[in-house]
Amino acid sequence: MDNKGQNFSNKIRNIVSAALTKKNTDELVSASKHSELKKSLNIFDLVIIGIGAVVGTGIFTIIGTAIQGSQDTVGAGPAIIVSMLFAAIACVFSALCYSEIASMIPVAGSAYTYTYASMGEFMAWMVGWLLMLEYAISNITVACAWTGYLVQCLKGFKHILPDFVVNFPMWLRNDFRFMYSYCDKYGLDPHTQMPFIFDKIPFAVNLPAIFIVFVLTLLLIRGIKESTKFAGIMVCVNMLMILSFVVVGAFYVKPENWVPFAPGGFEGILSGAFIIFFAYIGFDAISTTAEEVKNPQKDLPIAILGTLILCTVLYVLVALVLTGIVPLGQIDTQAPIAHAMRLIHKDWIAGFISVGALCALTSVLLIYQLGATRILFAMSRDKFLPKSLRLIHRKYRTPHVLTWLAGIVVMICALFMDLSISAELCNFGVFTSFIIICIAVLILRKTEPDRKRPFKVPFVPLFPILGILMSGCLMVYSMKSLTTSSLWFVAWLIVGFWIYAAYGYHQKRLEDKRKNFYNRK
Repeated sequence: MDNKGQNFSNKIRNIVSAALTKKNTDELVSASKHSELKKSLNIFDLVIIGIGAVVGTGIFTIIGTAIQGSQDTVGAGPAIIVSMLFAAIACVFSALCYSEIASMIPVAGSAYTYTYASMGEFMAWMVGWLLMLEYAISNITVACAWTGYLVQCLKGFKHILPDFVVNFPMWLRNDFRFMYSYCDKYGLDPHTQMPFIFDKIPFAVNLPAIFIVFVLTLLLIRGIKESTKFAGIMVCVNMLMILSFVVVGAFYVKPENWVPFAPGGFEGILSGAFIIFFAYIGFDAISTTAEEVKNPQKDLPIAILGTLILCTVLYVLVALVLTGIVPLGQIDTQAPIAHAMRLIHKDWIAGFISVGALCALTSVLLIYQLGATRILFAMSRDKFLPKSLRLIHRKYRTPHVLTWLAGIVVMICALFMDLSISAELCNFGVFTSFIIICIAVLILRKTEPDRKRPFKVPFVPLFPILGILMSGCLMVYSMKSLTTSSLWFVAWLIVGFWIYAAYGYHQKRLEDKRKNFYNRK
């Protein structure tokens, strides 16, 4: 082999070696103990964060589509409770793995940090990139759903508020894609329904969605304790509304509505499991706050598993009552719970549920923004992102620059992203991160068998393997029908790889050179 060939071979070997470089676990734990972030969260705060992230969009909107089906999917019918249990079981195996690593490495960054400790630099970057699908991109869907419920809530005050508030223009609460679709559906001229800049560029903006993200960004900058207090209030109102629906609705359940139990067969159950899986996304947000927890080794596992169990019980109760009240085929896919109450002439409860939905979606937005910020903070601390982004606010001790960055991304993307595709992309990102977390547990059990684990996944390697298989099966199944979002997911991965190759890899090597230089001095 000539010198050029030898040099090229050495260069490739160095690149591969660097990409597989793992973060030392002791260094990670040490960094968390000396973190600039304020440690103020207890187990109650963590459970609030978990419930606030999980009980939201799924139970108030997506459950209707999962039961009824859509143009691309078969509905589960009353068998949605089986779909929920299937999705919950798929989450349980991953939740156990999250609990073990979170108690072992209580560091901000969630799956990103755990991957760095077990699989190396490149995989860590890709997982961090995928987590942006779960937190930042999915928040676009939640923000727009928040606008929908706000509009419904305002209509309940039509006799109190002025008409220009109750029925404010559609182009101020929808993006231009929706406006074009709306005009096409009803044969309307777009120029009469929204303003155009220079008579060519349509102007339509989801103003309420942008406003709520802006307000919550300001709240997150003030501090995580203040944010969790606010989330706690939202969660309490939300839980009161949901329990009211279950208790009142139980008296109007007709068992004959549960027949046929599974009209879509096993395909419908699987389809429902994939759709309702979006409702479970968020429990892993608890692990992103690890550096701000007073007793992370003990509290993180309890909060993660407790949140999953509580939310599963709540989801099953709501599904049983909903399918028992409303005959299959009449379930509303936009606001199914409020619609069910109106069907039994309980309009006052339907109004309360709309308020509860607003509170739930607000807490989801808040927690997702928090998760995205903490993951970006961990990545910037590892020098994947510019140093200027990880600045900590002098007064509030929060990463205020990254908090603004995460909020602005959601506000901008809400202007043009397709909502259904953003929700499906979120699912693909979560499935992938769940699979990687299960693999990470298997790797760390081999590479660091003697490290203290306050919580251990039982029946290793069986449970992590089951987690991999269940998440993998749901992901492969969904890719067969959701071709558009599957292609976008692949494109997202390619963009992430390109950013690492063009920027992240070189940033890390420069940092390594600086570190070596100072060590020699």
